[in-house]
Amino acid sequence: MSMTITLSREDIVRLCERVEGAQRRAYAIPKLTDEHPGMTLGDGYAVQLELRRRLVEQGHRQIGWKAGLTSKAKMLQMGVSVPSIGFLTDRMARPENSAISTGDLVHPRAECEVAFVTKQALVGPGCTKEDVIAATDYVLPAVEIIDSRFSGFKFDLESVVADNGSSARFVGGGRARDPRELDLRTLGVVMEKNGEMVAMGASAAVLNHPAEAVAMLVNILAELGESLPAGSFVMSGGITEAIPVKPGDSVIARFQELGSVSMRFVE
Repeated sequence: MSMTITLSREDIVRLCERVEGAQRRAYAIPKLTDEHPGMTLGDGYAVQLELRRRLVEQGHRQIGWKAGLTSKAKMLQMGVSVPSIGFLTDRMARPENSAISTGDLVHPRAECEVAFVTKQALVGPGCTKEDVIAATDYVLPAVEIIDSRFSGFKFDLESVVADNGSSARFVGGGRARDPRELDLRTLGVVMEKNGEMVAMGASAAVLNHPAEAVAMLVNILAELGESLPAGSFVMSGGITEAIPVKPGDSVIARFQELGSVSMRFVE
């Protein structure tokens, strides 16, 4: 994966402002590669890290990272071949069982994930699934509400990375469990919307093992000159496909061994 940056500082700042505006005011924009067809993955991450810098300056606190597009289903759905990462802040978190507003989102979709909370720092390159499990304090079930800011939810990897991996909101819940006491590969998960089952999967959908996705995230961070601090909250990627949600919907994700996470959506 090449992290070469080809865009000028001015272009990076301008694209960052475009993405930030779309996120803040909840409107769709054309994918960034329409204007910059030669944009690289490195350029996408340069825009993402500039966005993080601006948000932190505005008082957001980074609490962790997320891996995106880690399942075969998601890669096929989005036509990409490499997973991506995005940062998570305290302002994206929503309490379990709460009402989540969709008025400030463009096209919200919900997906089930396993979240990891670390007790030791992880550093790439060469981070492995075993390193991740050893450094994990506990895992818990989570639902991520993703929201691509691109028109028609159509984008490429460079644009989605610049848009912080479509990060929007997330809800952790259920029971915290020691990952060494579970087979994290075979956890079944079911998502219900308004009482009907709308998606199901097994955690092996995420690169065969969710900790594999976290290891890959740490190795991507290394390419960006970053590491994963102790105490990080990491979402390991969607086990199920992402299901569109709108005001009036209620969603429950039921995870084998980890309990359930629920939320409802309002205007």
